[in-house]
Amino acid sequence: MDKIFVKEIVAPILIVIIFSLLYIIIKKIIKRIAKLKLTKVDAKRKKTIISLINNVVKYFFVIIATLMILNVYEIDTSGILTSLGVVSVVAGLAFQDTLKDLLSGFFIIFENQYSVGDTVTIDNFKGEVISLGLKITKIKAFTGEIKIISNRNIESVINHSLSQSLAVVNFLVSYDEDLNKVEKVLIKLCERLTNELAYLKGDVTLVGVTDLSDYGVKYRITVETESLKHYETERAILKELKLELDKNNIVIPYNQMVIRNA
Repeated sequence: MDKIFVKEIVAPILIVIIFSLLYIIIKKIIKRIAKLKLTKVDAKRKKTIISLINNVVKYFFVIIATLMILNVYEIDTSGILTSLGVVSVVAGLAFQDTLKDLLSGFFIIFENQYSVGDTVTIDNFKGEVISLGLKITKIKAFTGEIKIISNRNIESVINHSLSQSLAVVNFLVSYDEDLNKVEKVLIKLCERLTNELAYLKGDVTLVGVTDLSDYGVKYRITVETESLKHYETERAILKELKLELDKNNIVIPYNQMVIRNA
């Protein structure tokens, strides 16, 4: 009776406790490894990867523990394993597209291709990633449309959020202006904007004269910004540029039509 008690009651409990402890230990190890800054992985992606690995480990332990408990009760598991093998083959054939999605999603997350919040272009569709799962990716265009893509169909991605952007402002001043005076005004403006504008990743720089056009002398101002903040920065520079040029009576040339009465 005591042997039966130990074998059929205590042994399964010990198996469950041992595998539970192993799972807790491995989770802690994975969490500690994730805290090491070995790769440039953001918090959201790191959390997704940790969750994925934990689930794989958990289900693996559940299967092994279940088979061991069945062996305790002298249930032949070889037939079960054979059945599982057949079922796996059938399921693999039936759900191969789903499996491809899951594998592709895993590699997208693990390889840091893009994450939620990034602006990407996939299949000529540009927008913000609003959802990234193991099966599908959802992208929202700036005009509101949402594209849902199976991960297996994503072959190439342009990620616009991985690097800094460059704001470029081109403008004209009249040929009648003193260029030395113009450049002094522009240099002071660039210094001020460097201290005032948000999202900058460098100094606002006056490149200088870039062209002598039909209507005036073309100048260029540039500055590196946070990813995709260059449009906003360009608008802010243009506004301040116009105000500063007007303040110093520097003329911005424009097309004029002269009409004479006969």
